[in-house]
Parts: sequence; C-alpha cells; structure tokens
Amino acid sequence: MTATLNTLVVRPVAGHIGADISGVDISRPLPEKAVEEIRNALSRYKVVFFREQELDHASQIAFGRRFGALTYAHPHDDAPPEGFPEIFTIDPRRYEERYGPEFRDRVVRRQYSYFAGWHTDVTAAVNPPAGSILRAETVPEQGGDTTWTNLVAAYEGLSAPVKSFVDGLRAEHRYGGAERISGSGSYAKRVNDNLLVAVHPVVRVHPLTGERALFVNPGFTSHVVDVSARESKAILDLLYAEITRPEYTVRFRWEPGSVAFWDNRATAHLAPRDLEHLDVERRLHRVTLIGEVPVGPDGRESELVAGKPFTDEHTVKVD
Repeated sequence: MTATLNTLVVRPVAGHIGADISGVDISRPLPEKAVEEIRNALSRYKVVFFREQELDHASQIAFGRRFGALTYAHPHDDAPPEGFPEIFTIDPRRYEERYGPEFRDRVVRRQYSYFAGWHTDVTAAVNPPAGSILRAETVPEQGGDTTWTNLVAAYEGLSAPVKSFVDGLRAEHRYGGAERISGSGSYAKRVNDNLLVAVHPVVRVHPLTGERALFVNPGFTSHVVDVSARESKAILDLLYAEITRPEYTVRFRWEPGSVAFWDNRATAHLAPRDLEHLDVERRLHRVTLIGEVPVGPDGRESELVAGKPFTDEHTVKVD
C-alpha cells in the first residue's frame, strides 16, 4: 500500500480516506512527476497530508497553482493579506473582531446539532471549489483537530434502490443552509449583500475519476427541491447520517507546518468544536482551486440562483 517516487512516499492512514505524503518539500518547485503523483494520491485518497513544511503565503500560492487556477480568498472576505488576494486566513479571533460576538454566538448555537460543522467548501457557488490547501501557522497543543469524510464511499455504501432514488434529486445550497442567515448584524449583512445560491445535483459525477459522490452538506444545503419540507428533511437527515459515519472518516492532528490538501468535490470536513472554552490561538491559511460546475448522473449541470461563479475575479461588497 506504499508507493514511492524517488523520495516521495504515499502512506494511507485510514480505511476509506486520507494519506500521508512524505519525502517532498512543497515549498520548493516540484518536478511534474511529483505533481502528478500527488494529484493521483488526491484522486485516490481524497485528502492528503504533509508534515513539517516551511511555507509562507507566496510558496503556498505557488504550490496550489501547480494543480490549477486559484480563487479569490473567500466570498465574504474583503481583507486578505496585502499582496496575497488568494489567501484566506482562518482565525476565530479575526472573525469576532470583524463581526462581533454574534458570529461566536451563531457558531455555539449550531454546535449542539449532531451534524453542525460538517461542510464542503463554498457549495453555495454554482462552481464550488475543486480543492483546498490549508496550512497551519499557529495551533494549540490540545484540541483543534479536523475530520474529513469520503463522499464517494458514502454514496457507494447506499443500497441500490436508494442510489437510484437520490441520483435524480437536486438541492439548493446557500450560506447558513437550512438555518438561513438572518438578522441585522454585520455578519448577516455581509452574507446577504454578497449572496450566493445555487441548485446542485444531490449526487455529482467527479469530472476526473467518474465516481459518484453525495453532494449535500449541513453547512450549505438548505433543502431538496421539488419535494415537501417534511420529505426534504427526511432525505437530508438520511444522507447526513451516511456522510458522517465514522468508517468513512479520517481525523487529522495539526502541528505548525502541517498542510492538508483535499478534493472538495468528493469530501466534506468537520471544523473543530472543542476549543470554544479554551483561551488558545489557532491560525491557518487556505488557498482554493477554482472549480467547475457540477454535473449529475443525468448529465444536468448545477443552476445559478444568485450571485456569480466563484473565481479569482471575485469582489466583496462592503458598506
């Protein structure tokens, strides 16, 4: 199960998802053969991990561009690091400074749901990101792990009749999911002033591997279209229970210099929920690969409802 390319080693770490990659310095220019090996590992294992990397913003961006064009930092972030519009900094203290206690209160309220926190990045866009690369700058000595789940394995674990049923369904995605962002606070205003809404197939066909993956997530999916509210909830509860089954997941312990690279078309991930009571710092930086418009098993593409495709030319409306 271990593949070697010169000094590059790929080692699977869980039964359905995840692999460690060692023997490579991703802060430096990589030969095309190494890039292809990393790309192949990503297709097979859905998320790959690198340790003890010495990346800065520029080298993280350069590494990301070996795998495709990069988006602007985030649909709602008007202040990426100066000179690096591709970088999205993940730091709870930064969010609270910007949006006030309402942001923290919203997170705390959602954490009491079993599914809270699970999401696939920016699926409110008509072309959700193809992949994300996240590096750790500052992480606590305890807590703060991230968990990923394999949405292909979750689909394949369904019975044939259920697969046939969900293959033809479509669902709306928006920020806040079923709990739509409302109110007069600064966070709600930022989301609604920069509204992104799309209708995606519940099952998407991966453009590279041809695999079918469940493409719903509690963070962004508001409802299944063309069914009743009661039916939508029942369907989504069933699918959320599948995508969060422990056997489809891998959990990653961050250290400074750790990097995770995941296929956003075939995974969902769970942000940590064990730090709210601790006075600790956690700062990570992400770059995001521009994605294509999803396609379902019936060949139908996703539909734009509000906003525009998420690309490097994105601008954020700020009052």
